[in-house]
Amino acid sequence: MKKTLISLLFLLITGTIIAADDLNIVFIGNSITYGATLQDPAIEAPPVRACKYIEQQTGRKVNFRNCGVSGMTTVDFLPVCTHQFPNVIKNADEISKLKGKLIFSISLGTNDSSDDCFGSPVVPEQYYTNLQVIIDELLHHYPKALVVVQYPIWYSPNTYNGARYMQKGLNRLQAYPEMIDHLMEHYAQGGKPQVFAGSKQGYELFKENYKLFTAENGYAGIFYLHPNKDGATELGKIWSESILKIL
Repeated sequence: MKKTLISLLFLLITGTIIAADDLNIVFIGNSITYGATLQDPAIEAPPVRACKYIEQQTGRKVNFRNCGVSGMTTVDFLPVCTHQFPNVIKNADEISKLKGKLIFSISLGTNDSSDDCFGSPVVPEQYYTNLQVIIDELLHHYPKALVVVQYPIWYSPNTYNGARYMQKGLNRLQAYPEMIDHLMEHYAQGGKPQVFAGSKQGYELFKENYKLFTAENGYAGIFYLHPNKDGATELGKIWSESILKIL
């Protein structure tokens, strides 16, 4: 009984200390992260929803930066490629000056799987390598940061909006989660326990619920690629729960 009371007291005290810590999150991603098709991405995008959910669940203050940019692939965020990685560093430098833990949430893969975005199509093995390069460079700059790699969500196999995704792209996308799993094994074995995988439930959730998407007109008819307001809320919750899990 005494040991139990001591354990409960420790958890209570520890929980109080943790709850007092602020979180500083940098979201890296594409148009889904940015909030494309939403009426007001500044208040409706998945990162906004994720942070609000974390605040509601923990009482913590959450500061964040949304570095999601439409059309981006893992290639765009490579440190030596374009201005996207320097922009991430700029935002991370700003937010890391605030008190609290620095976290990166990476959600890339949708455009990697297409045939027409910059650097695409990205074969699964290259997707793995690109993510590793990005993560390694982030941890080089911020050794104490946490990194969460979110799994990409489903899109309809007739998606063609200027970039061709289609069934071929969806097949490619379905191979990416295994690469993320292998990447987690790599970091676990390499002594970098601050790298985590998100939740896989988003893929099936969106696959079974078209109502969570904005219906968009494309070259192959109505397609589903970008979450609508309700979808952004659901995706934000999935992302936030994966962040809460590692805390």
